[in-house]
Amino acid sequence: MFQESVIEIDRVNHYFGAGRLRKQILFDVTNTIQPGEIVIMMGPSGSGKTTLLTLIGALRSTQAGSMRVLGQELRNASQARLTKLRRNIGYIFQGHNLLNSLTARQNVQMALELHQLGGAESRRRAEAMLAAVGLLDWANYYPHDLSGGQKQRVAIARALASHPKIILADEPTSALDKQSGRDIVNIMQKLAKQQGSAILLVTHDNRILDIADRIVYMEDGRLSTLDAAPV
Repeated sequence: MFQESVIEIDRVNHYFGAGRLRKQILFDVTNTIQPGEIVIMMGPSGSGKTTLLTLIGALRSTQAGSMRVLGQELRNASQARLTKLRRNIGYIFQGHNLLNSLTARQNVQMALELHQLGGAESRRRAEAMLAAVGLLDWANYYPHDLSGGQKQRVAIARALASHPKIILADEPTSALDKQSGRDIVNIMQKLAKQQGSAILLVTHDNRILDIADRIVYMEDGRLSTLDAAPV
C-alpha cells in the first residue's frame, strides 16, 4: 500500500535579512522523508541545519521552493496554518525547554492539553509516557531536581505524548555523557517505531549514527547524502 511522504522538500531556498544585507542560507534543498523513517542530518555549525529544521517544523514560513509537511504546503503559509500543523509535530531541543515551575508530569501533561485532552485522560497519558521513558518515579519532581539525561527523557515524553507523525530533534544528546546519550536515542527510536513516527535528528554525535535509516549532510546550505560528504 502506497504511503505518502510525511515531508517533501523541493528546491527550497531561504534568506535572512533584506536589501544589501540579504544573505542566502539554504540553496535548492530537496529531500523526502517517509512515515516511520529515521533520518540523521549532520554538518558543520552554521551550515543551515537548524534553519531547515525550523522550516520543516512550521516555526517559520517557507520563502521559496516547495515544503510539504503532512500534506500541507508551507510556502507562504499563514500563521494560522503553521500553528495548526505544529500540533502534529513533536520537538526535542538540546536545552530541554522544560518549564521550571511545572513538575515532570505537568510538563508532559501540558502538551497533551493543547490537544484538548481532559485533565484525567491527559494525566493518565502523561504518566504512561513517563513510564515508557523510565521516569514514572520522578513524575512529581521539578526540572531543577533532575539530571540532564532525565530532563531530556521528560522532553522526549512530552514530544511523543500526543503521538505526532513527525519528531524533530536538534542535538538531543549534546550535553549528555556517552551512556545517557545512547539511552536517549534508544528510547526515541523505540517509541517512534511503536507509534510509526518519522524522526529527523540533527546531531554532531558520531556515536548514535547507527539508529538512522538514512544519513544526510548539510554544508554551506546545500544538502546531500553522507556518501558525498567529506571524510
